[in-house]
Amino acid sequence: MVDANIIELLLMYFVMPLWIAAGLADWACHRTVRIEDNAGPKESLLHLLMLVEIGIPVCAVLFLQVNASIILLVVVAFVVHQLTALWDLRYAARLRFISPIEQQAHSFLEILPLMAGSLVIVLHWQQFLSLFGVGDEAPDFSLQAKERPLPVSYVVGVLGAVVLLQWVPYLEELWRGLRARHSRAARIAGGM
Repeated sequence: MVDANIIELLLMYFVMPLWIAAGLADWACHRTVRIEDNAGPKESLLHLLMLVEIGIPVCAVLFLQVNASIILLVVVAFVVHQLTALWDLRYAARLRFISPIEQQAHSFLEILPLMAGSLVIVLHWQQFLSLFGVGDEAPDFSLQAKERPLPVSYVVGVLGAVVLLQWVPYLEELWRGLRARHSRAARIAGGM
């Protein structure tokens, strides 16, 4: 049987950094194809929406005791995130080129949340089973701080990386899109 500490370390120091790197790679692909000139700010807003959708359960797992309610949140957020990703791809594919590298980044951005959620479920298997009325525990839907908090340095590092390597780039992407849209509108108004 695999030690729970190894699973936790895998989640913290392999899955999470790889996930952040995949998000940054996706942003770099958007910048390369000048998303502001084709799909525009609507696609950037979808990217920010997906960050929120997945950020809520990530923060819950970082700070709260994982139980049935947190597992349910992780599962629901994953499904909603996948639906938004489909919406994003349907929108973008009509308006711009999606390179093989960007498609690979998307693959990571789809599978890593599934992997992270699966590892969280494995670590809290009895609470997962309790959602279906089976297992040795009753479902716990309380919200409480972690009994054994993650190291402060780790939490600060992850949150800092998410802000600097996800939020800042994707907000910059939105800003470029809004600026490009404003420039196009000004050119059209000036040409009339």
